[in-house]
Amino acid sequence: MSRQSASAAPQSPSVPHVADSHDLIRVHGARENNLKDVSVGIPKRRLTVFTGVSGSGKSSLVFDTIAAESQRLINETYSAFVQGFMPTLARPEVDVLDGLTTVISVDQSRMGADPRSTVGTATDANAMLRILFSRLGDPHIGPPSAYSFNTASVRASGAITVQRGARTKAEKATFERTGGMCPRCEGRGSVTDFDLTQLYDDSKSLREGALTVPGYSVDGWYGRIYSGCGFFDPDKPIREFGKRELHDLLHKEPTKIKVEGINLTYEGLIPKIQKSFLAKDKEAMQPHIRAFVERAVTFTTCPECDGTRLSEGARSSKIRGISIADACAMEIRDLAEWVRGLDEPSVAPLLTALQNTLDSFVEIGLGYLSLERPAGTLSGGEAQRVKMIRHLGSSLTDVTYVFDEPTSGLHPHDIQRMNELLLRLRDKGNTVLVVEHKPEVIAIADHVVDLGPGAGTAGGTVCFEGTVAGLRASDTVTGRHLDDRASLKESVRKPTGALEIRGAKANNLQGVDVDIPLGVLVAVTGVAGSGKSSLLHGSVPADSGVVSVDQAPIRGSRRSNPATYTGLLDPIRKAFAKANGVKPALFSANSEGACPTCNGAGVIYTDLAMMAGVATTCEDCEGRRFEASVLEYRLGGRDISEVLAMPVAEAEEFFGAGEARTPAAHKILTRLADVGLGYLTLGQPLTTLSGGERQRLKLATHMAEKGGIYVLDEPTTGLHLADVEQLLGLLDRLVDSGKSVIVIEHHQAVMAHADWIIDLGPGAGHDGGRIVFEGTPGDLVAARSTLTAEHLAAYVGA
Repeated sequence: MSRQSASAAPQSPSVPHVADSHDLIRVHGARENNLKDVSVGIPKRRLTVFTGVSGSGKSSLVFDTIAAESQRLINETYSAFVQGFMPTLARPEVDVLDGLTTVISVDQSRMGADPRSTVGTATDANAMLRILFSRLGDPHIGPPSAYSFNTASVRASGAITVQRGARTKAEKATFERTGGMCPRCEGRGSVTDFDLTQLYDDSKSLREGALTVPGYSVDGWYGRIYSGCGFFDPDKPIREFGKRELHDLLHKEPTKIKVEGINLTYEGLIPKIQKSFLAKDKEAMQPHIRAFVERAVTFTTCPECDGTRLSEGARSSKIRGISIADACAMEIRDLAEWVRGLDEPSVAPLLTALQNTLDSFVEIGLGYLSLERPAGTLSGGEAQRVKMIRHLGSSLTDVTYVFDEPTSGLHPHDIQRMNELLLRLRDKGNTVLVVEHKPEVIAIADHVVDLGPGAGTAGGTVCFEGTVAGLRASDTVTGRHLDDRASLKESVRKPTGALEIRGAKANNLQGVDVDIPLGVLVAVTGVAGSGKSSLLHGSVPADSGVVSVDQAPIRGSRRSNPATYTGLLDPIRKAFAKANGVKPALFSANSEGACPTCNGAGVIYTDLAMMAGVATTCEDCEGRRFEASVLEYRLGGRDISEVLAMPVAEAEEFFGAGEARTPAAHKILTRLADVGLGYLTLGQPLTTLSGGERQRLKLATHMAEKGGIYVLDEPTTGLHLADVEQLLGLLDRLVDSGKSVIVIEHHQAVMAHADWIIDLGPGAGHDGGRIVFEGTPGDLVAARSTLTAEHLAAYVGA
C-alpha cells in the first residue's frame, strides 16, 4: 500500500475525528468593561447559563466579547465595499477567543417606537399578507404596495428627455403608483388635534409674549420671526385677529420672507410644531417639551380609515369576506386558523411560509397579539420574543444563540414554555448562551458560569464554573440564594383609601371596574398579555398624582453618566463654583470646562472607514475630560474629575458632611444608594450600564418626583435574587413614608411580600382582560383558583 493511500485511510471508530475535537469556546484574558482577565471554557452544543448580580459582567462577557467578536469576524468576510455599509465593530479587549461559531444575538433592546412600525411590519408577516391579497384579493386593486400603509399613492406626468445617439428627444411620460396609505392620517392610524389655548394666550399680542410654545419666546429667534413676518399685526391681541390673520399664524404653508435682513422660510405654527416636535419619539424628547406635547396635542383615531391606516381601496379588497385590515386586527392565533383554511395551490409556498410565521407566534406564547399592534407598545419580554420568531423555524445548526434574560416579562406559567424552546434550540445541535437570574432557567442548564462576587469594580471575575448541583453546593452569592423562598407576611397593612378605575377598555380589557387600595403595596399579576399594563398605564386617571416608571430604556450617549442623568451634576457644579468664586459652567465636560483637544470626551476617536474606529486616551487631559486650569479648583480637597471618579457610596459620605457638605447632592446620592447602585462611579458612561442598572437608575430619578402613587412596571427585571430583597426593602420604605406603591410583577417574592394582589386573566388576549382575584396573598394561596395562585402556593411551599 502506498504511503499516500495509507494517510487517506479512514480512522478507526475508536479514535475520534480531529474535526470533533473543537468542542469548546475558549475565552482567555477578557478585559471588556469591568472584566478582570476572565478565562473560561464554554461547552459547544450545550445550554450554558451565565449568572451573577446585576453589573457583575455577564453581558460584558457574553455580548460585548463573544457575540461582538463573532459578528466582527463575519463582517470581515465581506468585501471592503460591502463593509463600508455595515456597522464597524472594534475588536473586544481579549487575548484569545477560540472555537467561535456564528452568533445570533437576541437582546432586550426595545423595538423602535416609530409610529409606523407594527408587529406585522417588524416580523415580515405583513409583507407576506400583502402579497397574498395582491394575488387573491377581490376586487384586485394592484401590486402588494397597494396594501401597504407606508406607501402613498402618487401620480405624475410630464416631459422626459431621451437621448438616442447624437439626438435628444422630449417624450411625454406618465407615472402612477398605487399605495395603501390612508391619505388623511398618512398611514399613522391617528390624527393630531391641537388645543389652541395651550399654544397661545389670546388676550395678549405677539410682542407681549402670547406664544406659550417652548422655545418661542418674544426675544427668541422664532418669536422674532412671527413678530416680524408682516402677515399680521404683532401688537394686536390674538383674539382680535381676523380669519385670514389667524390662518396665517396657525396654518400658512411655507413662504419665503425676509426678517431683519435675513432670507428665510415662514411656516404656520401647527405645521412647524408637527415637524419639530411630533416627528420625534416621545421618549426621546426633553422633559419640558414632552410635558408641552402631552398638554397641547391629543391623538384621536383617524375618522376616515377608522384607525386601520389603510386607504379605502385596500380595505375594499377581500379574500372570503376578510380584508387585509380585518386580518391585521385579528388575534394572531385566529389569523393562523383562517390562513390554514385557505387552500389555493397557486400561492401554496407563500401560504406555507405565512403559516409557519404565525404558528411561531402562537408557540412562543404571543398568539394574543395582533399584527396591527404598534411595536413601541410591546413590553420588553414581548419585544424579545417577537425577535425570536425569526429563529424558531430556522434550519441552521451549529450556531451560537445568545439570549439576554429571555424570561423577563414572563409569568412563571410561561417560563416552562420558554425553557422548552431553549432546549429545542440546543437539541438541534446549537450552542445556547443565556444571561439569566431566574432559578427556573438556571435549573435546566448543562453548564453554569457564575460571575461576581459583587457588581461594578467588585465584580468581573469567575466565581464558579460547573453544573447546577455544583453551584448549589458552592458558597457564591448565586449558590446561596438559589433556593431562597420568600414567605407570606403574617400581617398586611390597612389601606388608607382607594384609586377607582371604572369601565376600563384599553386594548383587551373587558370593561374592568376595580378599586386599587392606596397606602399599601399592591401587586398586579397575571400571565403575559392578560392586560396588566393596559390597566395601569392606559386606564389610571391622569390627574391622580401618579409617578409611572415603565420599561422604556433610558437614552444617553457616551457623554451621559449617572451624574448628568439624575441631575446630580448641577448641585455639584454649583458647590464647586461657590467654593472657588468662578462660574458653574467650568465644571461641565460638555460646556466651558471641557478639554479643548478631545472636546470633553476623554478619548479621541479616529475613524478608519470600514475598519473599526480607534479610541485613544486624550494625551492633554489624560482621560480626565477637563482642561488643566479647571482641575486646580478644589472642593473638600478633591478636584471635579476625582469627584466624578468616586463610587456613589463614597460620594454620599463626601457630600454628607464636612467642607463639601451639599444637601441637594447628598439627597440624590442617597436615592442611588437606596436602589442598590452604591458601587457605580458618578462619571461612568450610561452606554456601559447593564439593563438592571439602567432600570434602577431610572427608579432613583423618578423617586424625586412629586406624587403620592408610584406605578412600577416589573422593577425586578435584571435583578439578581440577592438584589430582590434590597428592592423589597426600598418598596417598604416608600409605603411606610406614606406613598402608595403599585407594581406590575411576575416575581413570586414580590407577590408574597405584597399587602394586596389584583390578578388578571384567566388567559392572554381575548381570553384575558378580566379580574380573576382581588385580595391578600394569603387568601390567593388558600383559594388556589388561578394560575398565579398555583405558582405562588408552590413557591411558598403552601
